[in-house]
Amino acid sequence: MTRRVIWIASLLWTMAFSMGSCGSAEAKNDNSNTQNNDSTMTENLNAASADTTSVKVQVETSLGTFTVLLYGDTPKHRDNFVKLVNDGFYNGTLFHRIIDQFMIQAGDPDSKNARPGQRLGAGGPGYTIEAEILFPRHFHKRGALAAARQGDQVNPQKRSSGSQFYVVTGRRYLPAQLDAMQQQLRGQQLQATFNGLAAQHMDEIRSMQAAGDSAGLKALQDTLVRQTEATVDADPLRLTPEMEKAYTEVGGAPHLDGAYTVFGEVTDGMDVIDKIEKVETDPSDRPVQDVKIISMKVVR
Repeated sequence: MTRRVIWIASLLWTMAFSMGSCGSAEAKNDNSNTQNNDSTMTENLNAASADTTSVKVQVETSLGTFTVLLYGDTPKHRDNFVKLVNDGFYNGTLFHRIIDQFMIQAGDPDSKNARPGQRLGAGGPGYTIEAEILFPRHFHKRGALAAARQGDQVNPQKRSSGSQFYVVTGRRYLPAQLDAMQQQLRGQQLQATFNGLAAQHMDEIRSMQAAGDSAGLKALQDTLVRQTEATVDADPLRLTPEMEKAYTEVGGAPHLDGAYTVFGEVTDGMDVIDKIEKVETDPSDRPVQDVKIISMKVVR
């Protein structure tokens, strides 16, 4: 195994030890709230979850109108988005984070009537959504619609924000750059696989940590590293020809693949997305002049 993967493994152990020894009260409260709200959300969406069709939503903004297609094979995200649209949740919210040649992000309810310069991006409806990452079927090509989320350290299950989303603008890549992306994709798969295996042994890890059993920890780590390599080598994630064509000819953000739920794409009005992408932003990536979502409606 490469030196980099061993470093990743060691880092994950450090994270596991830190979580086991300190146990942030704030994190525990967040997890508790998420569990309660997710249960309610699941009940609310059960009636619609059998529907596997796609849905179109028209988004009217202060800079123009665009349309997104919500995929039928990511039903939890589709149904949640439709519910929020029908409830008027997004009306009056801002595109609060914009990075040129990367993406535009919206969906924070705290952005309604936000003060100039106010830091945004932490708001939501009070729940998260189970990940529906269908890579490589859905990937971060230009125009992809995906769910924002908290980072892996506090969100190893990659659960999506209940409301925040982003549209990929991205950039085009050279074939040689895609080769590097392929290696990065393998590294991400190794890390995610190791992380999952470590989570299954968390009680054992914490017991050995409490007993100061460094030899036992090292032996378990070596075992999990070997299992990680074998699992990834048996079913490696690869850039498909469709992905290579999209990233070299149209563009996107391939470094996000496999880590976030892509649940739709822009079907009309990409010129409006481009216009939003090019607005002036402050050091926090918030537009200097507000770009507002006026309304959304389901157009099927």
